[in-house]
Amino acid sequence: MAETRKLAAIQAADVVGYSRLAGADEDRTLARLRALRSDLIDPTIAVHHGRVVKRTGDGALVEFRSVVDAVRCAIEVQNSMVERNAGLPSERRIEFRIGIHLGDVVEESDGDLMGDGVNIAARLEGTAKPGAICLSEDAYRQVKARLDLKVSDLGATQLKNIAEPVRIYSLEIGVPAEAITRAQAESPENPSPRLALPDKPSIAVLAFQNMSGDVEQEYFADGMVEDIITALSRMSWLFVIARNSSFTYKGKPVDVKQVGRELGVRYVLEGSVRKAGNKVRITGQLIDASTGVHLWANRFEGELEDIFDLQDEVTTSVIGAIAPKLEKAEIERAKRKPTENLAAYDYFLRGMANIYQGTKEGNLEALGNFQQAINADQNFPSAYGMCAYCYVWQKANGWLVDEERATAETERLARKAASLGADDAIALCQAGFALAFVAGDLDDGMALVDRALALNPNLATAWRFSGYIRIFLGEPDFAIEHLERAARLSPLDPLTFIVYNGIVTAHFFAGRYEEAHSWAQKTVRLNPNYVVASVMAAVAAALAGRDEEMRKAVGRLLELAPTFKISNYKNVWPLRRPEDAATFEKGLRLAGLPE
Repeated sequence: MAETRKLAAIQAADVVGYSRLAGADEDRTLARLRALRSDLIDPTIAVHHGRVVKRTGDGALVEFRSVVDAVRCAIEVQNSMVERNAGLPSERRIEFRIGIHLGDVVEESDGDLMGDGVNIAARLEGTAKPGAICLSEDAYRQVKARLDLKVSDLGATQLKNIAEPVRIYSLEIGVPAEAITRAQAESPENPSPRLALPDKPSIAVLAFQNMSGDVEQEYFADGMVEDIITALSRMSWLFVIARNSSFTYKGKPVDVKQVGRELGVRYVLEGSVRKAGNKVRITGQLIDASTGVHLWANRFEGELEDIFDLQDEVTTSVIGAIAPKLEKAEIERAKRKPTENLAAYDYFLRGMANIYQGTKEGNLEALGNFQQAINADQNFPSAYGMCAYCYVWQKANGWLVDEERATAETERLARKAASLGADDAIALCQAGFALAFVAGDLDDGMALVDRALALNPNLATAWRFSGYIRIFLGEPDFAIEHLERAARLSPLDPLTFIVYNGIVTAHFFAGRYEEAHSWAQKTVRLNPNYVVASVMAAVAAALAGRDEEMRKAVGRLLELAPTFKISNYKNVWPLRRPEDAATFEKGLRLAGLPE
């Protein structure tokens, strides 16, 4: 029989006093153990990339790709069991003991593991107290700098049938699994700032891990999560953090309590996506960020052509965990998808990955992918909307080559998106802003964004677009309210500098030049390479009489855009009020910018 020798993180676990529990009530004990495996243990193992090697009656042997994964999984299970056992008499509690070791193992052709690595993990489990986790010294060395738990050194211990004594460390459970934090970025003495919780249920969906082993599939995992965020956002009773903020945690070890504080949410959803051939597996777990308690965990598997059904299943399960009494009609409303054409959907996801790069090359690639999505499905409203939005980026950054042709094409795409996507909030808001900013049709553009907000009041992008169009319409104070709403829905958004620049512009056209200048400084600090921020900093400082700051802003602007001219930029904002256009041009001239 073929075998392979390798280093592996091994977790062994069993139920304390299983024979006693089964003897007292075998049917109830078996039913509870099966339920724990299906709705807690197996999903948690899957989320942390574990593989169940074999089950041993009431126990299990699990292989993980790292000790960190094994420990996080063990802590989550043990913490969840504390919650589940609360209120039960001691004689009815199911308690696990867990051992973890990093060592050499032999993998046989059928996937079974043998060797000292397995034996030591099993012996460690036998030494653990009920509800505890014991680590060998080799395992502890991998995680000791990343643990925020009290650890007891049990010293070198002679384990049965193990030749050499093994030094053992016992973890004391009582804090949630996310105690393995982002390099201990915060401490109890110096916690991150906490945003106030909204007056309704609030959730952040973190980027799911791409488990496909192929970086090219990253866009697929990201796009799938974005669709789940969109579906949840359609629930008017939910406060949903925008994708751009929740994705700032992507690729980092996550402290869920810290996420809850920084984003101001009660619930966090995290998980993973594995796409192999025509198969897709999605795992997810919903956590109460204030306590670290796991409210729900599950695994969903299916064929690639069933991806939309799988997304629906995840979304419905999350909503059910937050509000069991949610009406079925609301869940059904969350199941709408932009297209059922998988080829079109794939191109669309690739385009979204491109546009978030924020570069001229990425914008052109995004435009090409969105056009391919349209070619594959000519009734795909979001693809038309994102095509139009590509031209918004081009105009804002001075990348337009043929402005007249681009304006006509933007209007065509935007109106097509609006006609096809009457109930698609993303398509409507992208189309509306493109109509307003590029084509200058403020009334139709505002109407489309308003409709998007009526459909999805949690869409941060729509609030941002609404704020800008209100500026163009001459309603700066109304605009600031909407921009602040956008910032609250996406507090860590990488595009926050665009929201801030909107607040700058609103104060500027309200005649509050000092406030405009102050916000312009914040905007420039967020993104020193954002040309529009330097323009607004210069004109605000000029009209506020801050000559030194004006000269600095102008110098920075001309470094970023050496060919900048007033004649090419004075009409960048599609302003309805002539006095606003005159004020902006006056600021450009006072700043001494080239004609």
